[in-house]
Amino acid sequence: MSEWLVKGGYAVVSVVVAAVYGILLSGIIARTLARVQGRIGIPVWQGFLDIFKHAAKRTAISHGIMFYLGPVFRLAGGIGTLLFIPMLYGSEVFGNFHFAGDVILVVYFILFGALGMALGASEGGHPYSAIGIGRGLAQFTAFEAPFALAIIALAIQYDTLSVYDMVEAQQGGVANWTLFTNPLAVTAAMLSLLGSTGYSPFDVVGPPQEIPIGPRTEFQSDFISLMRLNQAIFAAAKLVLYMDLFFGGATNLIELMIKTWAIYMVPIFVGAAFPRYRIDQSIRFFLRWPTLIGIGAVVLADYMYG
Repeated sequence: MSEWLVKGGYAVVSVVVAAVYGILLSGIIARTLARVQGRIGIPVWQGFLDIFKHAAKRTAISHGIMFYLGPVFRLAGGIGTLLFIPMLYGSEVFGNFHFAGDVILVVYFILFGALGMALGASEGGHPYSAIGIGRGLAQFTAFEAPFALAIIALAIQYDTLSVYDMVEAQQGGVANWTLFTNPLAVTAAMLSLLGSTGYSPFDVVGPPQEIPIGPRTEFQSDFISLMRLNQAIFAAAKLVLYMDLFFGGATNLIELMIKTWAIYMVPIFVGAAFPRYRIDQSIRFFLRWPTLIGIGAVVLADYMYG
């Protein structure tokens, strides 16, 4: 029992560190994009102010239990994703519960948050909720296809579904990273990341042009605070997952920040350079080249390591 309490305490530390890092990262990215567009932008610590401000408010509006469970499920998906992957390889504090789950469980947690928000929005009563749910889940399915193929390729290559074992297999030098041993899988996964981060041109759900509608206005007070907190944790968790699977993991916090920052700059650069897609254009994009590259990654892994 005492061992599990210690591991639980370490997990809380990991969640707090990921939340702080994710909030700061979102502020830095927002300010960077503002500079690209010729604006000053928000302070990098604005995310902390927003979360505390919304958490202190209350609302008398009620749409039903499921509506307000949406942000709770979303937060549970982000925390669950983080807790079953190692933030730092070989670290007792930041190892989390990597021994209790594998990459399939992590993918389920990623899906859990999206489905929770869809169920919550369906009870909101807004006439455009069904449209938003349809667009969101359709694009989610599209960009998850190449990511799932990349995961299958890694499972064949490393003969395991354990994220920790995949990180361990990449130790010993840069040449052992998946980036160099299976570049097709990394390419498919990075193209999938463009959709999962929600930046242009794939911001078909909740883009800046639709601020007057959607979760940002329908969820008030502490519920929007939970959503913003999850946004930070989920972003950090996905970056750590990509770092573990494709870029050799990290053994210290400095290495973690450098690698995750470099990974995050890919969708940021694309978002700053390309205009927004329609939902049909987005789906066609992900089901075309990224999916074909993912299939090629599976074939390459089976040929070389199967």
